[in-house]
Amino acid sequence: MKLELKRTECGAVCTIGELLVDGAHECWTLEDVVRADGVKVYGETAIPAGTYQVDITYSPRFKRDLPLLIGVQNFIGIRIHPGNTASDTEGCILVGQGKGKNVILESRAAFAMLMGKLCAAKKRGEPITIEVGA
Repeated sequence: MKLELKRTECGAVCTIGELLVDGAHECWTLEDVVRADGVKVYGETAIPAGTYQVDITYSPRFKRDLPLLIGVQNFIGIRIHPGNTASDTEGCILVGQGKGKNVILESRAAFAMLMGKLCAAKKRGEPITIEVGA
């Protein structure tokens, strides 16, 4: 399964994007601010563009299984999870069914739909990757 995150609105508060699953629109995303190469503000910086493997593992912080991005340079514990604003993320990717100015909406519903697809792919033994655009 191939996920593709297209960053469409890079602002001073957050970054809004579109998540595609195997080329089809799945949901909207919200991340922290995209900063210049080499600049990182802890808990307030989006991950670097690139392609990452995704696994579903237990998150001690959230006390549940969540998608984990593997091999993100200079970041640890980057996950995809529900949330609505930049205050809900510390570098992670939030998902939602709708979007507004500096917010995504219906996050739990979007996450449930995405998680179902990811779990099915993992059960089939299918590799999961995410390509994060610049």
